[in-house]
Amino acid sequence: METIETNVDARGVARLTLARADKHNAMSARMMDELTEAAQGLGADPAVRAIVLCGEGRSFCAGADLGWMQAQRDTDSAGRAREAGRLARMLRVLNNCPKPVIGRVHGNAFGGGLGLISVCDVAVASDSARFGFTETRLGLIPATIGPYVVARMGEAMARRVFMSARLFDAAEAVSLGLLARAVAADHLDAAVEAEVAPYLQVAPGAVAEAKALLRRLGPPIDDAVIAETVAALGRRWESEEAAEGIAAFFEKRSPRWKGDGAP
Repeated sequence: METIETNVDARGVARLTLARADKHNAMSARMMDELTEAAQGLGADPAVRAIVLCGEGRSFCAGADLGWMQAQRDTDSAGRAREAGRLARMLRVLNNCPKPVIGRVHGNAFGGGLGLISVCDVAVASDSARFGFTETRLGLIPATIGPYVVARMGEAMARRVFMSARLFDAAEAVSLGLLARAVAADHLDAAVEAEVAPYLQVAPGAVAEAKALLRRLGPPIDDAVIAETVAALGRRWESEEAAEGIAAFFEKRSPRWKGDGAP
């Protein structure tokens, strides 16, 4: 694999690492496909007891890759639906993985990176991490990640950050329910280990069935819900706002809706 790395230690703890450090682990089409494949493989491996999802370099995941964004801008509606479906499949596979998934978050986590955090069973972060649902800056919406964000945070908490694209810190991410806790950077590995260790003491089959039961009891994220998110994002891509927002981003200028004095 080119964009991720996987390894499993002697205890059965797998590390699933986003490995595009030079791109702040922004998600390309290849990364989405490789994450899907890796999650399926680790989920089916009886030797794996838990998965730690983490990122190399300075960021956990800065959202969508610029090349992927350009390709979507330049393709047709069918192509955009196909790519939204690619992201949706990846999130669904990670969300339904029968193994517990623990997120190790540092640096920046924007856009789709928050989707990755939301499909973890628990996530801990360094207290210097920054977060943001940045899609509306581009005239887009956090559609395909939306069901997982709402399942994680609840609608009331999501409303505080889902539409404004404002950045928020790790302490607020804890208060919103996105993270379990935030710790000093030099304590992050110990905090992750504290989340992993209990899973090595319990029956793995029971863990898998308990997780599946939770998903059935929680908000439904079925084919119809996923199709609606793909369609909603497709409609946004066709809008004049999206055309302006994406153009402004690549031209390194402010979009026309940015008010005077806005940061």
